[in-house]
Amino acid sequence: MDTIEKPGITPQQYEVLHGGGAEAAELAKQRLSRRRFLRRSMLAVWGVSTVASVAGALDFLYPTLSGQFGATLAVGKKSEFPAANPGQSNALKLDQAAVFHKPTARAYIIHLSKDTEFALKGSALPEEMQIQNVVKDSDGSYWIALYQKCVHLGCTVPFRDDCASFKCPCHGSHYNIDGGFLDGPAPRSLDRFQISFQGDDVMVNTGVINDRIQHPDATTRLIAQPTVQCSAGGGGASA
Repeated sequence: MDTIEKPGITPQQYEVLHGGGAEAAELAKQRLSRRRFLRRSMLAVWGVSTVASVAGALDFLYPTLSGQFGATLAVGKKSEFPAANPGQSNALKLDQAAVFHKPTARAYIIHLSKDTEFALKGSALPEEMQIQNVVKDSDGSYWIALYQKCVHLGCTVPFRDDCASFKCPCHGSHYNIDGGFLDGPAPRSLDRFQISFQGDDVMVNTGVINDRIQHPDATTRLIAQPTVQCSAGGGGASA
């Protein structure tokens, strides 16, 4: 520390410095500038070291989510998700047509055919589709990524082939193929993720959850309620 505060000088500089005058003032100024430079250098080194330490700690506490839930995940190729018309209840088959469970993304990928008949008509339909994270593909078909958790108490809600809808085995909350609330204690419709495409890859952003879809009414319901009954016990496939 002494070498920083009192940098060494030659005997000649010592005489000039203590003799006064303009030359002494200039020498004192140079020594002061040198002290400032050294002090600032030390602070800069300390600052870089601190930033590096903090960054390392954050990296340890919050590791990258790449390839994990919370990141944008590739869940498969488009060809792996055959579409189906929800108006044909017997055509909806878990992991075969229209609805596919992807555990790594904790999501159901819904793929509805281009001839899907929507309950909502007119100019309100595109706006409501955007609100509900429904994406229209270039071939005219429709894609949705639903969070697998029941919004009542968080159980994984299975898709039931026998009633062409999602029925929670925990407390009976019931959701349509597009995630829309049908009945039960759930406070809203199923939550959704953002779904997009990179070439032929289907991408799901599991870091952004849309939890704002309320119970549908005549102005917001996209898909008509299924015509088949869904018993409490149920049958068919489940996730």
